[in-house]
Amino acid sequence: MTIRPLLDGDLDSVIEVEAASFVEPWSRALFAEEIAQPTRRYITATDAGSVLGYGGIMLVGEDAHVVTLAVEPEHREKGLASRLLMALIDIARANGARHLTLEVRESNTAALELYRKFGFEPAGIRKGYYTTEDAVVMWAVDIDSADYEVTLAPIRAEAS
Repeated sequence: MTIRPLLDGDLDSVIEVEAASFVEPWSRALFAEEIAQPTRRYITATDAGSVLGYGGIMLVGEDAHVVTLAVEPEHREKGLASRLLMALIDIARANGARHLTLEVRESNTAALELYRKFGFEPAGIRKGYYTTEDAVVMWAVDIDSADYEVTLAPIRAEAS
Protein backbone atom coordinates (compact mmCIF):
# COMPACT_ATOMS: atom_id res chain seq x y z
CA MET A 1 0.00 0.00 0.00
CA THR A 2 1.17 3.50 -0.86
CA ILE A 3 0.13 6.83 0.62
CA ARG A 4 0.67 9.66 -1.83
CA PRO A 5 -0.82 13.00 -2.88
CA LEU A 6 -4.33 12.75 -4.29
CA LEU A 7 -4.37 13.37 -8.05
CA ASP A 8 -7.14 14.47 -10.41
CA GLY A 9 -7.15 10.96 -11.84
CA ASP A 10 -8.12 9.58 -8.42
CA LEU A 11 -11.33 11.59 -8.16
CA ASP A 12 -13.75 9.01 -9.59
CA SER A 13 -12.51 6.40 -7.11
CA VAL A 14 -12.49 8.91 -4.26
CA ILE A 15 -16.13 9.77 -5.02
CA GLU A 16 -17.02 6.07 -4.72
CA VAL A 17 -15.35 5.82 -1.31
CA GLU A 18 -16.99 9.12 -0.32
CA ALA A 19 -20.47 7.88 -1.25
CA ALA A 20 -19.94 4.66 0.71
CA SER A 21 -18.67 6.55 3.75
CA PHE A 22 -20.81 9.63 4.31
CA VAL A 23 -24.50 10.45 4.63
CA GLU A 24 -23.86 13.78 2.89
CA PRO A 25 -21.08 13.01 0.37
CA TRP A 26 -19.10 15.70 -1.40
CA SER A 27 -19.43 16.09 -5.15
CA ARG A 28 -16.64 15.52 -7.64
CA ALA A 29 -16.64 19.26 -8.36
CA LEU A 30 -16.15 20.09 -4.67
CA PHE A 31 -13.20 17.69 -4.43
CA ALA A 32 -11.67 19.19 -7.57
CA GLU A 33 -12.00 22.69 -6.06
CA GLU A 34 -10.53 21.52 -2.76
CA ILE A 35 -7.43 19.84 -4.17
CA ALA A 36 -6.71 22.95 -6.26
CA GLN A 37 -6.55 25.20 -3.17
CA PRO A 38 -3.01 26.18 -2.12
CA THR A 39 -3.85 25.80 1.59
CA ARG A 40 -5.13 22.24 1.20
CA ARG A 41 -3.24 18.96 1.19
CA TYR A 42 -5.06 15.79 0.13
CA ILE A 43 -3.63 12.30 0.18
CA THR A 44 -4.79 8.88 -0.89
CA ALA A 45 -3.96 5.33 0.08
CA THR A 46 -3.72 3.06 -2.94
CA ASP A 47 -2.96 -0.58 -3.53
CA ALA A 48 -2.44 -2.03 -7.02
CA GLY A 49 -3.94 1.15 -8.46
CA SER A 50 -7.11 1.01 -6.33
CA VAL A 51 -8.01 3.84 -3.96
CA LEU A 52 -8.56 2.40 -0.48
CA GLY A 53 -8.94 5.68 1.39
CA TYR A 54 -8.10 9.37 1.43
CA GLY A 55 -7.80 12.35 3.70
CA GLY A 56 -7.29 16.06 3.57
CA ILE A 57 -6.23 19.00 5.69
CA MET A 58 -6.47 22.77 5.44
CA LEU A 59 -3.44 24.72 6.63
CA VAL A 60 -4.07 28.06 8.36
CA GLY A 61 -0.96 29.47 10.04
CA GLU A 62 -0.21 27.47 13.17
CA ASP A 63 -3.45 25.52 12.83
CA ALA A 64 -4.42 22.68 10.54
CA HIS A 65 -7.97 21.47 10.06
CA VAL A 66 -8.62 17.83 9.19
CA VAL A 67 -11.19 18.38 6.47
CA THR A 68 -11.98 14.78 5.59
CA LEU A 69 -10.84 11.21 6.20
CA ALA A 70 -12.46 8.09 4.74
CA VAL A 71 -11.62 4.44 4.12
CA GLU A 72 -13.40 2.08 1.75
CA PRO A 73 -15.80 -0.04 3.89
CA GLU A 74 -14.11 -3.39 3.14
CA HIS A 75 -10.72 -1.99 4.21
CA ARG A 76 -11.80 -0.55 7.57
CA GLU A 77 -10.50 -1.77 10.93
CA LYS A 78 -7.12 -2.65 9.40
CA GLY A 79 -5.19 0.44 10.53
CA LEU A 80 -5.58 2.35 7.27
CA ALA A 81 -7.34 5.34 8.85
CA SER A 82 -4.49 5.57 11.38
CA ARG A 83 -1.91 5.54 8.59
CA LEU A 84 -3.77 8.24 6.68
CA LEU A 85 -4.22 10.41 9.78
CA MET A 86 -0.54 9.97 10.70
CA ALA A 87 0.42 11.13 7.19
CA LEU A 88 -1.86 14.17 7.50
CA ILE A 89 -0.33 15.03 10.88
CA ASP A 90 3.16 14.73 9.41
CA ILE A 91 2.16 17.06 6.57
CA ALA A 92 0.66 19.55 9.03
CA ARG A 93 3.80 19.52 11.18
CA ALA A 94 6.07 19.88 8.13
CA ASN A 95 4.06 22.98 7.18
CA GLY A 96 4.45 24.61 10.60
CA ALA A 97 1.15 23.64 12.20
CA ARG A 98 1.16 23.49 15.98
CA HIS A 99 -2.48 22.54 16.52
CA LEU A 100 -5.04 20.36 14.74
CA THR A 101 -8.80 20.59 14.75
CA LEU A 102 -11.71 18.73 13.17
CA GLU A 103 -15.43 18.12 13.38
CA VAL A 104 -16.94 14.65 13.62
CA ARG A 105 -20.50 13.38 13.85
CA GLU A 106 -21.56 12.76 17.44
CA SER A 107 -22.69 9.24 16.49
CA ASN A 108 -19.43 8.25 14.74
CA THR A 109 -17.94 6.30 17.63
CA ALA A 110 -15.21 4.67 15.51
CA ALA A 111 -13.93 8.07 14.35
CA LEU A 112 -14.16 9.55 17.85
CA GLU A 113 -12.07 6.65 19.16
CA LEU A 114 -9.50 7.08 16.38
CA TYR A 115 -9.13 10.80 17.03
CA ARG A 116 -8.81 10.31 20.79
CA LYS A 117 -6.01 7.80 20.16
CA PHE A 118 -4.17 10.61 18.33
CA GLY A 119 -4.61 13.01 21.26
CA PHE A 120 -7.65 14.93 20.04
CA GLU A 121 -9.90 16.14 22.84
CA PRO A 122 -13.53 17.31 22.54
CA ALA A 123 -13.75 21.09 22.79
CA GLY A 124 -17.40 21.74 22.00
CA ILE A 125 -20.44 20.95 19.89
CA ARG A 126 -21.43 22.58 16.60
CA LYS A 127 -25.21 22.40 16.59
CA GLY A 128 -26.68 21.47 13.22
CA TYR A 129 -23.25 21.18 11.58
CA TYR A 130 -24.52 18.20 9.61
CA THR A 131 -28.02 18.21 8.17
CA THR A 132 -29.11 15.41 10.45
CA GLU A 133 -26.76 15.74 13.41
CA ASP A 134 -24.49 17.88 15.55
CA ALA A 135 -20.70 17.69 15.33
CA VAL A 136 -18.15 17.28 18.08
CA VAL A 137 -15.32 19.79 17.66
CA MET A 138 -11.99 18.25 18.64
CA TRP A 139 -8.48 19.67 19.03
CA ALA A 140 -5.00 18.24 19.36
CA VAL A 141 -2.67 20.95 20.64
CA ASP A 142 1.09 21.30 20.63
CA ILE A 143 1.53 18.70 17.90
CA ASP A 144 5.04 20.07 17.39
CA SER A 145 6.08 19.08 20.92
CA ALA A 146 8.14 16.17 22.21
CA ASP A 147 5.14 15.14 24.34
CA TYR A 148 2.98 14.77 21.24
CA GLU A 149 5.68 12.70 19.58
CA VAL A 150 5.43 10.35 22.58
CA THR A 151 1.70 10.01 21.80
CA LEU A 152 2.47 9.24 18.15
CA ALA A 153 5.36 6.80 18.69
CA PRO A 154 3.29 3.67 19.49
CA ILE A 155 0.80 4.49 16.73
CA ARG A 156 3.67 4.95 14.27
CA ALA A 157 5.20 1.62 15.33
CA GLU A 158 1.85 -0.16 14.97
CA ALA A 159 1.28 1.33 11.50
CA SER A 160 4.62 0.27 10.09
